[in-house]
Amino acid sequence: MFSKRTEWNLATNRLSRAVEERRREGGRLLDLTESNPTRASITYDAVSILSALVDPRALEYTPDPLGLLTAREAVCRYYAGIGVNVDAKRVLLTTSTSEAYTYLFRLLCDPGDEVLVPTPSYPLFEFLAGLQDVRLVPYPLIYDHGWQIDIGAMERAITPRTRAVMVVHPNNPTGSMISENERTQLNRICAGHSLATVADEVFLDYVLDGSRAASFAGNDEVLSFALSGLSKIAGLPQMKVAWIVTAGPEQQREAALSRLEVIADTYLSMNAPLQHALPALLEQREKIGGQILARVHHNMEELDAQLARQKLCHRLDIQAGWYAILRVPAHGSDEDLCLALLNERGVLVQPGYFYDFHKDGFLVLSLITPRDVFREGLSRLLEFISERET
Repeated sequence: MFSKRTEWNLATNRLSRAVEERRREGGRLLDLTESNPTRASITYDAVSILSALVDPRALEYTPDPLGLLTAREAVCRYYAGIGVNVDAKRVLLTTSTSEAYTYLFRLLCDPGDEVLVPTPSYPLFEFLAGLQDVRLVPYPLIYDHGWQIDIGAMERAITPRTRAVMVVHPNNPTGSMISENERTQLNRICAGHSLATVADEVFLDYVLDGSRAASFAGNDEVLSFALSGLSKIAGLPQMKVAWIVTAGPEQQREAALSRLEVIADTYLSMNAPLQHALPALLEQREKIGGQILARVHHNMEELDAQLARQKLCHRLDIQAGWYAILRVPAHGSDEDLCLALLNERGVLVQPGYFYDFHKDGFLVLSLITPRDVFREGLSRLLEFISERET
């Protein structure tokens, strides 16, 4: 009765079951995985945000497959603010980056075609690709005084069915960014094999040293697609607006845009109130994003201060984003460690295998966790690991 593409293992994992049970029993939980800014004690300008949704123009249905021009122009102003000149004709609005991936898989791939994806990285990609009958092929990020793409492994992973290379810039959860040298190598590989680049840039505004990250929206060497949206850059995941910016050689770019317009016209999923509100919602970016960055910096300082008082654990280098990866002693599975932390100390963290780390000894923490929760939860975590080692 059902398609093979939905034959997933829907059983709840042990950690999720333990969390549900603890909450059901009313046990205290120090959640160091909270990545939803609307639940992380961030202050929002409710009047400005909600009033933007009552524009009377939203009562008129004037569909545009690419999205309303005024909304796309607001996206262009965002890119101008980070040093990239983008024409509104190159912007296509979607309801989420997940939908944007759906459009791009449909644009680039036939059933059974392949897209290269980094590991470790965000686990949702497998589901999105599977629903479009696309096969994901991993290429490794390696850690040596910072994260790097294994360029040789990436190139060796290419087959006649490869259609694109995906990069997550900055990466979730490694916090690494694509260097200029890596971008040059990536463009060489994609040009040589007639591949497109798909760049997930939702964390682009959260570079921790204050520098400006280079967006693939300005990558004209090869056909490139830059994805972003309100969820991260404005801390508004409930306001479902995202976009694709297409870049690259003119002939390829225009052909891609023509096809994307037909795909978008088939769905017409964007709603008018959010499109009219987008300019005002993007204006909230500095207020909300500034609070998030301040939280990340504060929790990073707390993390480093507590780590300096012990020798068993250390954090991996982070360039951007709002996650930290802890390297911890591995005497069993990360899932077992997370379960013990939850049951014995009431602390919730994510095991590295959630993000396709291929060996144990890695925990993932959210740096936008409220400060008091982060401080106490981290203290309990490090104390617990110390006691296990004695």
